[in-house]
Amino acid sequence: MFGGNSGPVDTTLYATLNVKPDASQGDIKKSYFKLAKEYHPDKNPEHGDKFKEISFAYEILSNPEKRRVYDARGLEGIQGGASGGSGFPGGLFSHFFGGGGGMDDDDDDDEMGGHPFSGLFGGFSRGGPRRKKFQDTVHALNVTLEDLYLGKTSKLKLSKKALCKTCEGSGGKKGEKYKCDACRGRGVKTIVQQIGPGMLQQMQVACESCHGTGGKVPSGDKCKNCSGDKFQNVSKILEVHIAPGMRHNDKITFKGEGDQADPEGEPGDVVIIIQQKEHDCFKRDGDDLHISKKLSVNEALCGYNFLIKHLDGHPLILRGKPGDIIRPGTVKGVVGKGMPNKKYPELKGNLFVEFDVGFPTDHFLEVENAYNIVRGCLPLSPKVNIPVGAQEISIMEYDEKKYSRGRGGDAYNEDSDDEQHEAHGAQGVRCQQQ
Repeated sequence: MFGGNSGPVDTTLYATLNVKPDASQGDIKKSYFKLAKEYHPDKNPEHGDKFKEISFAYEILSNPEKRRVYDARGLEGIQGGASGGSGFPGGLFSHFFGGGGGMDDDDDDDEMGGHPFSGLFGGFSRGGPRRKKFQDTVHALNVTLEDLYLGKTSKLKLSKKALCKTCEGSGGKKGEKYKCDACRGRGVKTIVQQIGPGMLQQMQVACESCHGTGGKVPSGDKCKNCSGDKFQNVSKILEVHIAPGMRHNDKITFKGEGDQADPEGEPGDVVIIIQQKEHDCFKRDGDDLHISKKLSVNEALCGYNFLIKHLDGHPLILRGKPGDIIRPGTVKGVVGKGMPNKKYPELKGNLFVEFDVGFPTDHFLEVENAYNIVRGCLPLSPKVNIPVGAQEISIMEYDEKKYSRGRGGDAYNEDSDDEQHEAHGAQGVRCQQQ
């Protein structure tokens, strides 16, 4: 688990959860729930920092990938991830400890009383509340396999919520901040409801008056441009650059280009998700391309020669070598004729061709000397010594429905057999280039 027998370089988080460094995920989870229940702020308001430490330790140790980084690099590894290095997203610390960055370059070890997390977080309580980020706008962009091969720039027009330019997001007079009287600017109200005889439940709900925003502009002060809503709908044109080699479901993110309906919140992002359309000829597998080709018996035995149009528009001639025999299911490859690599577009994958052989119809050789000609080109059939008294019989076509009657105790059901046969046939259908 720890990359050898040396153990983790730091055991602080394990000690926080009261578990050993080799604890299983089940032990970590069990200990976390026990400690979280004991130190939850609702039960122990004075132990809020302790609860945050427990939550952070569980966030790291319950994730196998984060746990491996911590075991190998300790708290410094986590600190590096928080400041933009590899390992962990920057929002992880602010999620638990408040504040935008949660990091401080000042030496505050004395202020924290030698706390093991003091150098990592720079103090738990000094950071201000994190600004709410508005929801991201997700948009699917349909592209062809040709677009992903060559690359493409698309212009995308989106409508979004932006702060009103007239009142600069106040909803009323410019620079003025309005507080909702109903909830005193909190955005929530506390209500008590009866859930049973002698049982009451206290809960918080969004304020109906200000819709949970905490601010409400008086009617006389409302901005005429946005009618007090603080935002206006605007159109934005984004240029989406599709790099050669991008794949289905890849994401392109435009930071801060999403909705922002309140100056107290951060604008959301616009996330473009690449959606590749099915191609008539090529199938993609990573950086490789695959096609299917059906050959006649003549082509399979005597050589094939066919033309395909590649994704960049240029024609490719695929020709078999003389003497090569193509059997059904044979796969041949062409090096460097696949998709470009996303990081290194000059490197390309391979093109694979899967062959199928279409046999001729029955009795196609019923012309003069046809059988003799074909027999003369093929290896001789083995000679069979027929013993005296042997009976010669004719072989008929095998009909599964007919010969399955009376088998195994199941009654013959013609409708059921037809459905199974059709389902099996549908599964075997695949698109092939003719």
